[in-house]
Amino acid sequence: MATTICIANQKGGVGKTTTTVNLAAALSNISKRVLIIDMDPQGNASSGLGIKKYENHDSNIYHVLVGQKMISQAIQKTQYANLYIAPSNPDLVGAEIELVDMPSREYRLKSAIREIASEYDYILIDCPPSLGLLTVNALSAANSFLVPLQCEYYALEGLSQLLNTAGMIKKNLNPELRIEGIVLTMFDARNNLSHQVVSEIQSHFREKVFQSIIPRNVRLSEAPSHGQSIFSYDLKSVGARKYQELAEELNSRVELYNNLPEVKEEEFHQGEAHV
Repeated sequence: MATTICIANQKGGVGKTTTTVNLAAALSNISKRVLIIDMDPQGNASSGLGIKKYENHDSNIYHVLVGQKMISQAIQKTQYANLYIAPSNPDLVGAEIELVDMPSREYRLKSAIREIASEYDYILIDCPPSLGLLTVNALSAANSFLVPLQCEYYALEGLSQLLNTAGMIKKNLNPELRIEGIVLTMFDARNNLSHQVVSEIQSHFREKVFQSIIPRNVRLSEAPSHGQSIFSYDLKSVGARKYQELAEELNSRVELYNNLPEVKEEEFHQGEAHV
């Protein structure tokens, strides 16, 4: 059964989609069967894997959420072995409005995933930069959520709101939801502020912060415009190496968690994650 992880942060420009695409590709590199669900109407995860936004106009995640298609009908094979995607396109903007009056509106994605969960090791959900109904669906469907956090001055801006939202969803909609961890992105080793942010976040969130830190890297920025992950665009880049390290660290965490005989309850309260 797949481990479903929501990649979420309502603050834009933090490396959310870059992390989704490259983490998924890195997991596929270690022989994991991975599905990306693109829940962002901008469709950047889709275009970042070479899928044109208007080539899937009659079968994408919008049609799944509104009940017109099964998710198996929307899933496409990518150019990478073991990596698949349920793409998005701008039609998804309308889903936020249409879902409001639908029964079990918060569980539309969770119900869809049940059909195919046994076919994958990981399902990664790329969320829009908001805490609307699309993100609520993603958090309600996930086992855990992963937060990309940029190494910049306003790094913690919005994180409290995300953790509070996750706490409410855990309490009311998805009691199994837990925080997978925080991934520090856009790290610039030449910048003292980057080091200060890393130190502050590691001190505050301790073991919840992944040891693998993603650097600010030109090749990572260029890869999406070519419809490629960093691994096919520049396998030898530092970005590729760091995302592979992150994938292996995540996989180890998930395997350890799944093998724990007893799991403690986890709370999200006032911007802090307590275990």
